[in-house]
Amino acid sequence: MTLAAQIILASASPRRRELLEQIGVRILVQSVDIDESQKPGESAMDYVQRLALEKAQHGFTTIENKEKLPVLGADTIVVVDAAVLGKPANRQHAKEMLQQLSGQKHTVHTSVAIVTEDKAIIDTSSSQVEFKMLEEQEIDLYLATGEADDKAGAYAIQGIAAQFVKNLNGSFSGVMGLPLYEAAELLKQCGVRPLDNYKNNKETL
Repeated sequence: MTLAAQIILASASPRRRELLEQIGVRILVQSVDIDESQKPGESAMDYVQRLALEKAQHGFTTIENKEKLPVLGADTIVVVDAAVLGKPANRQHAKEMLQQLSGQKHTVHTSVAIVTEDKAIIDTSSSQVEFKMLEEQEIDLYLATGEADDKAGAYAIQGIAAQFVKNLNGSFSGVMGLPLYEAAELLKQCGVRPLDNYKNNKETL
């Protein structure tokens, strides 16, 4: 028998889905469409938190949700030299991003927000990542794989680009797109405790 979902994930990201399933959360995936443009004068932190919260709020108000499940939204941005790098518009844009990251340290902010009938809660993970110097040929070969096409900062740390990372100080899952510590703590505030699922599954065997 298939167990009912515990939350709605307001995202089409397979990475976020896999990370939540990794810790045992039963989810229903429903993507949302919002304007992800940064507002004039908006700080990087305000920007990433606003988008995560807007995704969760938009999901809660627009997705059919008879059970009134908590809705989780998340957003990730990369910041290097005060410049915010979101998803690249095209391959040339992705190449420019990777050239900016080459040999540099950058910060990855990922915010997680959960909206329920009676609360809206949010937390943010910030991690520092250092890239090695990238040769132009390496960048071109990486771009040809297609991995960078829809990733903030034009790379996926869990994929081929792992070889570019000299150092990571922070949350690996946060850089992937969903910091599991912060997500689990927020879920607990909404009555969803991932480890309970493992206990319940064991008892039903």
